[in-house]
This record gives sequence, C-alpha cells and structure tokens, in this order.
Amino acid sequence: MPLPEGFSKKVLEINPAQEADRICSRMRELVARSFRRRGFVVAVSGGIDSSVTLGLAAKAVGPERVLALLMPETHSAPETLDLSRLVADRFRVAHQYENISPLLEAVGFYDRYAAAVRRVIPGYERDWKSKIVLPSLLDRGGFRFFSVVAQRPDGSRVEARLPLEAYLEIVAATNFKQRARKMLEYYHADRLNYAVAGTPNRLEYDQGFFVKLGDGAADVKPIAHLYKTQVYQMADHLDVPEQIRSRAPTTDTYSLPQGQDEFYFSLPFDQMDLCLYGKNNGIDSATVARAIGLTPEQVDRVYEDIDTKRNGTRYLHLPPMLVAEVNEIG
Repeated sequence: MPLPEGFSKKVLEINPAQEADRICSRMRELVARSFRRRGFVVAVSGGIDSSVTLGLAAKAVGPERVLALLMPETHSAPETLDLSRLVADRFRVAHQYENISPLLEAVGFYDRYAAAVRRVIPGYERDWKSKIVLPSLLDRGGFRFFSVVAQRPDGSRVEARLPLEAYLEIVAATNFKQRARKMLEYYHADRLNYAVAGTPNRLEYDQGFFVKLGDGAADVKPIAHLYKTQVYQMADHLDVPEQIRSRAPTTDTYSLPQGQDEFYFSLPFDQMDLCLYGKNNGIDSATVARAIGLTPEQVDRVYEDIDTKRNGTRYLHLPPMLVAEVNEIG
C-alpha cells in the first residue's frame, strides 16, 4: 500500500538510545547464556559499521571485556589503521594490531590477484593500483558488466571490461582478505574465551555483501537489522569519532579508493536504504522515487536489482547442508 505524499527518510528514524539498550541487553544475554563466553572480539576497519559494533559491545559487557582487532594489509587505505586506533581509544577497549599482509603473501594472494587482472590488462604488475566497478543502474537496466580500473605507478589509468572468468578469479582472490581476518578473530576469541561480533548492516546482510566464512561468519551480528542510515544515527548516539562519521563508506578492499555504490550497490546508501525499505514494505516505486529524487522507472530497476542480489547470494546465507537427518545426542 502506498504511503502518504510525505514519505521521506524520516521513516528510518529510530530512538538510538532505546535501540542501543535493546541491542546491548540481547548481546549480554547471548554471550552469557547461549555462547557461555566472557566478552567480544570485534574486527575494526575504521568504518562506521565496525565502529558502532565496537561501541555496542563495550556498552553491553564493559570495555574491559572487548578486544578490537586492527588488521590492515598492503592495499588498505592509509588512514585505516589510525581511524581504527581512534575508535578503540574512544571506547576504551584493548586493541591488537595484526598486519595480515604476510599471511596474504604466504597464500599467494598478491600474485594471484595480479595474474587475474593481467587476463584483461597485459602488463599489470603488483606495484599498480586497481579496483573493480559496475556501471550505474540509473542509466540503463539489464545486465551490467564489471570492469577493472588500473592505475600505473605514473598515475595514468586504463580500464577494461571483465569477462566472467577473470571477474570470479579477482573476487576469489580478494576473499582471502576477509577469511584471513576471520581466522585471526576466532584465534583471539578462542584464547580469551570471547565470542565474535560481526559488523554487517541490514543493507549488506540483505543483499549478500559479505564473504561466506569470511566477514559473513560471526557469533552475533548486532546491527544486521539496522539500515545504514540508522547505523549513522547510532554512531551519533554512541559518540563515534567525527572523523569516522563524516567519512564516505568504502569497501577498503582494493588498492584504489572505491565506494560501495560503484562496486556493489545501485545507489548511495541513503537512497538505497529507502529503496530497500520501500521494497520490504510494499511501497510503490513512484512514492519512493519522489522521496529520493529519481524516476519511478529508475526505482523499479533498483527493486529488480534487490531481487536479483537476494536470489544470487542466497547461497551465502545457507548453513552447511546435510544429505541425511542426524539425530541430536542428549
């Protein structure tokens, strides 16, 4: 049913103090009764989602029972480490620095990645920078192809469309990063008898913007029900450092700066949130379009893309499947 003409981003407004108390109460219950653990490990990237998750964990069980893991690597943005330390200090939690570059080097990530890019850009070397991008969904509908953008050491750039095989090889290689970090998260969780708190927001969780058995693995995902817009409201309430709150969301996966909307999502997060809310609540595209300054046809394309991503990433949400029933013991 269409909402009134006044439909706007106000539909995503929450009471952050009340919501924080509700989340923290559930986190305390889970860590004590379900997990039987002492505290939480949170991987911190200097972004808004991990910062809010860290703040909620500290509020839930006390900063003395939370460990922030700082895990940059060669391709990470220069400010990642400083911002991660900043938020750990803001919430007065212990932090552990783990440079995952040697681990990635050991499994051949950097060479595998460069070899995959060379499939379409001959001459690409490890000292180049690169990222993969998608064309805007707003310009045209239909199937969109990924391209790789590469920058030579002299600053000149070249772009080439990625065939499926090269695209899959690049993504498979970069997934090493998320899985390497998760391995270290659970190492520290095991040695401290802590649980792992994941950091996806609702948009990422719904649309499958995570790596299976990588950043998609966690014991609890405290903000997976919050739209990204609501995560920012929570950040204001928790007093996440302004440098993080004012920073544009990035993937921090590729060596060239990359916004989430040029790699995965159809729109900037504030518009994408309202489209996802509209999709989830049966709101017609014309109503949503008026609220975010697009045409109904463009919102229809976003709605279709939401369904496509849900179908395409369903595998990521599935637990290990059994081929026969296994009776529980006890």
